[in-house]
Amino acid sequence: MNFPVKITEESFAARAARVVAIAAKYADTVDFEGRFPQEAVDSMKAERLLSIQIPRNLGGESATTTEIAELCSMLGQACAASAMVFAMHHIKLSSLVEHGADSVWHADFMRRIAADQLLIGSATTEGGIGGNLRNSICAVHVEDGVCRLEKDATVISYGAHADAILITSRAHADAAPSDQVLTTFLKDQYTLERTHVWNTLGMRGTCSDGFLFKGEAPAQQILPKPFAEIAAQSMLASSHLLWSGVWYGIAIDAFSRAQAFVRAAARKSPGAPPPGALRLAEVSNLLQMVKSNVVAGLKAYEDAKANPDKLSSMGFAVAMNNVKIASSETILEIVNHTMLICGIMGYKNGTPFSLGRHLRDAHSAQLMISNDRILGNTSSMLLVHKQDTSLLG
Repeated sequence: MNFPVKITEESFAARAARVVAIAAKYADTVDFEGRFPQEAVDSMKAERLLSIQIPRNLGGESATTTEIAELCSMLGQACAASAMVFAMHHIKLSSLVEHGADSVWHADFMRRIAADQLLIGSATTEGGIGGNLRNSICAVHVEDGVCRLEKDATVISYGAHADAILITSRAHADAAPSDQVLTTFLKDQYTLERTHVWNTLGMRGTCSDGFLFKGEAPAQQILPKPFAEIAAQSMLASSHLLWSGVWYGIAIDAFSRAQAFVRAAARKSPGAPPPGALRLAEVSNLLQMVKSNVVAGLKAYEDAKANPDKLSSMGFAVAMNNVKIASSETILEIVNHTMLICGIMGYKNGTPFSLGRHLRDAHSAQLMISNDRILGNTSSMLLVHKQDTSLLG
């Protein structure tokens, strides 16, 4: 399906608002049925939001990570699954934008993403590595200009619905587990055999089933930079920041429902402080902490983008890890507080104050990537790195 090169001069937010309306309409159905949010994704494509990160000279709109994070937050207020699909797509796209522009094939591929609004999936997990995306068991085999890869991918983000997949592997059969590359495979270049069904507590609409992936493509589709550089210089930051944008959106909507509940109680008893009013103030404080955390992380990333050494530094990695840890832990505290404010009306499904979906979706935050794994990596770096304590950034 081809989309017009330029459909609107409207802001990203105005276009995203139309997607938000559609995502909100189907959010409960997507969650209940555990199905892909096709209506919201179709709307993202119609509004050309899947290519906004791509440079203008390749058909995109050169959107910044901050602008994309804001859209993740908007979508997160309506449907966390739709927001996470949008975030994951742009996380993978950041690898192409930051590390593939000098590759003729990948530059042309970005033009195609912009023209056709292709959805990019992610396959970085693998059976036997325990969720450590910086190690691979499988290896890509290159012969006569063709690369072949078979991977037991325990999770592929919306794998059955993606138009292409970016997948990690060892660089060759004799490579160390951490010597990895990232390869782009188009939908007609691979097969997927489902091995695990995505039947989860929350984020059900991301439909990230497990598959046995088998792909064959021209070797030029392997990104030229080692995955270690890609992960350190773009994927780490964009993952933690865009995910945090989604979680912040969940928290905003939970707060809005709690605020509406307290206001309704206040109208029933004029002159008396309504139950939950003080706790609502606590939630407001927590919400501002998450916002400040994410905004500071976005600024740090935008400031560091022009300096590959800074992007690869321990200090930067520690800072991005801390953004993710703080955001993912605080969102659960926020949703728990809003549940207490709304009481049984928040606990029940089908009310204007229902928070069950928010609570279940929020629980995914500490598991993507496991906070224990991130804290372990940070603790190792802090053995040799001095914590940055300056207020000047």
